[in-house]
Amino acid sequence: MPPPPDHRFHEITFYVRYFETDAMRIVHHANYLAYCEEGRSAYSRAIGANYADFEKAGFFLAVSEVNLRYLSPALYGQQVTVRVWVEEIKSRRIVFAYEIYNPADGTMHVTGVTRHICITQDGKVTRIPEDWVERWSPNPNPS
Repeated sequence: MPPPPDHRFHEITFYVRYFETDAMRIVHHANYLAYCEEGRSAYSRAIGANYADFEKAGFFLAVSEVNLRYLSPALYGQQVTVRVWVEEIKSRRIVFAYEIYNPADGTMHVTGVTRHICITQDGKVTRIPEDWVERWSPNPNPS
């Protein structure tokens, strides 16, 4: 499920750390969700939508759904690349999509999506501010 050709995306690459693995030296399944979060934060910073600034403005993106498909294990000491893009953004929700793969040989480890709902500091569902919708737009320069 690569990003559509007209969608921007961002990638980060890092080494699998020992504490992220289980007794078999493979990445524990729960850590892929942390990889997605790290990728999502890096993506947002790269496009000028730093999530820390979003929170300072009084808004939060609460995770409402996670769907990860595990395809092959990543191993301690290998590099992984997290590719992230916005699949969809609406007035109150945003969907991020992910691919986590081995950059050395292209082996796909995980694909997935996270769905988020915008809330205020007191937990009430609210609209994503329009300037943030524009920043997170999957295709900011349609042709």
